[in-house]
Amino acid sequence: MHEDELAAAEEAHLQGVRGGLTAAEAEGDERAVEAALRPRSLDEVIGQGRVRAQLGLVLEAARQRGRAPDHVLLSGPPGLGKTTLAMIIAAELTSPLRLTSGPAITHAGDLASILSGLNDGDVLFVDEIHRMSRPAEEMLYLAMEDFRVDVVIGKGPGATSIPLDIPPFTLVGATTRAGLLPGPLRDRFGFTGHLEFYEPDELETIVRRSAGLLGVELTGGGAAEIAARSRGTPRIANRLLRRVRDYAQVRADGVVTLEVAQRALDLYEVDPLGLDRLDRAVLDALCSRFGGGPVGLATLAVAVGEERETVEEVAEPFLVRNGFLARTPRGRIATPAAWSHLGLRPPAVDQEQLFSITGDPDPDER
Repeated sequence: MHEDELAAAEEAHLQGVRGGLTAAEAEGDERAVEAALRPRSLDEVIGQGRVRAQLGLVLEAARQRGRAPDHVLLSGPPGLGKTTLAMIIAAELTSPLRLTSGPAITHAGDLASILSGLNDGDVLFVDEIHRMSRPAEEMLYLAMEDFRVDVVIGKGPGATSIPLDIPPFTLVGATTRAGLLPGPLRDRFGFTGHLEFYEPDELETIVRRSAGLLGVELTGGGAAEIAARSRGTPRIANRLLRRVRDYAQVRADGVVTLEVAQRALDLYEVDPLGLDRLDRAVLDALCSRFGGGPVGLATLAVAVGEERETVEEVAEPFLVRNGFLARTPRGRIATPAAWSHLGLRPPAVDQEQLFSITGDPDPDER
C-alpha cells in the first residue's frame, strides 16, 4: 500500500475500533491499515519460529517437486497472524490467493461455485473455517482429497449427481477454535500450525518495524512499554502504537518515549499488564460486589453492563490466561492475583472449596 493509501486508511480508522483498543479482532477500516503493516515473506515474519520453519520446509519441498503443497490449517487466537501467513503462502508459491470465510459459505452450492472458479495451483484461504455449514464441509472433503466435487442437479428421486473435476489447489484454513472442526476435516490437512502468543521482545521488534513503516519516531523505552501492554498480540501492539503516535503528535513533541507511551496508554485505560476498562470492570465486580465469587456468567455480564458474549469472548480468555479469573463448576471466581492487582485484600476463603463440585452448579456452566 502506498503512503497516500495508508494515510487515507488511517484517517478512516480514527473513527474507532469496536471492542476497544485491546480487542483482538480487526474491524472495518482497520483491516486496510493492517494490510500496510503485514510482512510480505516468511523471512520478514517476526516470532512464530517453529511454525515458520516447518511451513518453509513444506513450501520449499512443494516448489522443488513442482506440485501444489499439502493443505494447511492455521489455528490460534485472533490477531496472531493467520491471515498474514495465508497471504505469504500464496506469495511464496507465486500463486493467486482467493479469500472467503466460513460464515459466507452457507450452502454446498456456495462452495461449489468457489471451487469451480479455481485455477491450477491457486491458494484458497477460508477464514473461520470451523463456521462452515455441514453440507459444505462434506463437499470440501472430496475436493481436498480427490480434487473433484459432486454437483447435485434437481431434487427428490429425480436428482442427478454430476462429478466435476477441479484443478489441484492448496486450501489454507484458519480457525480460532480448532476443537470445533470435525475430525474428518482436520485429518485432510497435511500440515497444521498452531500460533502462540508472542513474547514481549518479539512484540517490541514488531512495534519498531511498524513505527518505521508509519514514520513514527520511537525510543527503546516507548517500544518496550507498548509491547508490554499488548497482551501478546501483534494486532493489539500495532493498534496501541497508532494511538500512542496520536498522543505524541498532539500533546508532546511527536516522539514516542517511555513517558509519552505511559501517559497515552493510561489515557486510553490500558494498564501496565494490558488490562482495559472491561477487564478491570469484570474483576472489580467479582471482588467488590460478589466477594470474589463464585458468580454466574450472566449475572457478571449484567453487573458490568455488557452482553454475556462480550464478557465471555473478549475479557474472559485474557483474564483466565493471565491467572486473574478462574472458571469453576459453581461460576467464575477471582484469584488472589486479581485482588492484588486491584489493591484489595482477599477474604479468608478456602480456594480448594471454591473449585470443588459441591453445591448447586452455576446454570451457565451446565
